[in-house]
Amino acid sequence: MKLTKKSHSCVRLEKDGRTLVLDPGGFSEEDAALGADAILVTHEHPDHFDERRLRAAMEADPAAEIWTLRSVAEQISAAFPGRVHTVGHGDTFTAAGFDVQVHGELHAVIHPDIPRITNVGYLVDGGSVFHPGDALTVPGRPVETLMLPVMAPWNKISEVIDYVREVKPQRAYDIHDALLTDLARPIYDRQIGALGGAEHLRLAPGASADL
Repeated sequence: MKLTKKSHSCVRLEKDGRTLVLDPGGFSEEDAALGADAILVTHEHPDHFDERRLRAAMEADPAAEIWTLRSVAEQISAAFPGRVHTVGHGDTFTAAGFDVQVHGELHAVIHPDIPRITNVGYLVDGGSVFHPGDALTVPGRPVETLMLPVMAPWNKISEVIDYVREVKPQRAYDIHDALLTDLARPIYDRQIGALGGAEHLRLAPGASADL
C-alpha cells in the first residue's frame, strides 16, 4: 500500500491500481480528491469536508463513491444518487478494494460550551491504517500505521502522546498539522518521538511512503 500525505488531514492510499482518499477538506489542495475511486469523510468541519472538492472528484469519475456520516451525506447525496453511503460506528464495508471498519461516534471536546458533533474514524485493511478524524478514538484493534492528529484547537501534546501510547501502533504519521508552524515542529517531533512509544514520522504534503 502506498500512503501519500496531502495538506492537513487529507491522505491518499493506493493499492492494486485503485485510490482511496480520506478527508479532502478546505485546508488541503484543490485537487486533493481528484483521481479517487472512493472517498471517506470523517465529519462535517470544513477542514475535513469541502463540498466543492468532493463534487469535482465525483464529476470527474462517474464511478467514484463516497462513504461518510449522515451530516455530510445529507449535504451531497442528492447530487449523486446511489453514490454516497451513510455509515456509523461498527459498520464495515469495502471501498475501492480496501476493507474499512468504522470506529467512533463523537468529535473531541473543543470547549464545554460548544456542542459536540458526530465524528467517525476509519480502520483500513484490518489495521494497516487508522484515521481517527477529529477524535482520539482507540479502535481496540492492532494498528500498524496511525494517522495522528498532532495539533488542533481540541488537543494538547500530552493527550497526543498518551493517545499514541494507548493505540500502540507500529508507527504514527502526523496529520491535522496545517496550524503547526515550522518553528514548533521539532518540539512536537522530539516529544512525541521520545515519549509516544512508537516510531513517529512526518511527510511533507505530496510526499509518499510504502506501508
